[in-house]
Amino acid sequence: MSHGKIREDKTCLNCGHQVEERFCPQCGQENTERRQPFYFLFTHFIEDFTHYDGQFWGTVKNLLFSPGKLTTTYLDGKRQKFVPPVKLYIFISFITFFVFALFPMVNIGSSEKHNEKQGETGLVKIMKPTKAIGTQKIIDSIKAKKILTEEDSLAIEKLEMIPDSANLETMLDMNKTIDSGDGNYKTKKSYDSAMAKNPKFFDFVEKPIVHKYFELKDHGITKKELLNNMIEKSFHNLPKALFIYLPLFAFFLWVFHNKKKWWYFDHGIFTLHYFSFLLLTILLIFLFGKVTKLTEIKSLNAILYLVMTIITIYSMGYFFIAHRRVYRAHGLVSIIVGMILLAINFFAFMFLLVGLALVSFMTIH
Repeated sequence: MSHGKIREDKTCLNCGHQVEERFCPQCGQENTERRQPFYFLFTHFIEDFTHYDGQFWGTVKNLLFSPGKLTTTYLDGKRQKFVPPVKLYIFISFITFFVFALFPMVNIGSSEKHNEKQGETGLVKIMKPTKAIGTQKIIDSIKAKKILTEEDSLAIEKLEMIPDSANLETMLDMNKTIDSGDGNYKTKKSYDSAMAKNPKFFDFVEKPIVHKYFELKDHGITKKELLNNMIEKSFHNLPKALFIYLPLFAFFLWVFHNKKKWWYFDHGIFTLHYFSFLLLTILLIFLFGKVTKLTEIKSLNAILYLVMTIITIYSMGYFFIAHRRVYRAHGLVSIIVGMILLAINFFAFMFLLVGLALVSFMTIH
């Protein structure tokens, strides 16, 4: 309920009906002053999403600890007791997106590059390398090979061209250029040449990805940075992927259940509640993981890791409990159908996540 000041005029601004108390009996609008303090925008937003006349916290409690109860209650027609499933999912999704944006998982390239720079600076101070110490060792290691390739010969020529005053950073960069092979292709040109000689059926998918990789590599992005970036984007894409996957998950439920007894609408309600639970567990695991990085207290971290493990295991069994309670199937039948559904949805959802990850990869700058 809002804490806005009630108007002295008892005529509803929305429909013109007479308002005896706080809410209009005709249209339900609250009869409060039109103009409010600026902070009212924020307080009203929080109240609108978390109060619901006492519904919200009861809804979250049942969502987490009573699998299937929200769905059965809603389908039984008791729809004022808890927050509507669509509104619940939208709010939890918003909070999850907001927290992910507020606390990024990793700062790509910052700490790693800083540490590398510090390490290299220390080595420079200690070693003070010259061509005779650093470059010659690399040349000798290449010449020690039984069979020298054309690339090895070119590498030796480049190394011999390095002046005596070359510092460690230059030699390290040169060493990376020589040793960092990506499969059998060290450059985009060599990859394109090999593909032209031996074309494959999926070249139209593979070629843009490989080209993008070499483009990022040319801009100085390392494999470790790229992997961290992909992990972060995949984790942040989970709420989006879940939202996109909602109708497909409900469709699989519809396929495996009695069409006369259970409508697609019923499966949609179950899906909204289940995905709301998944978002909450993802959010909790994410926050607990953040805390473990901020604290160095081993006992506290051990407890947090244990809690995250319990949440993960519980989330795996949650679907089976909710499925049995909602669809009232026999225990063994419910488990078998649940396992089939989870297996199908797992592979379909992973396919969707891979697709989103590839899209994210192609948009990295």
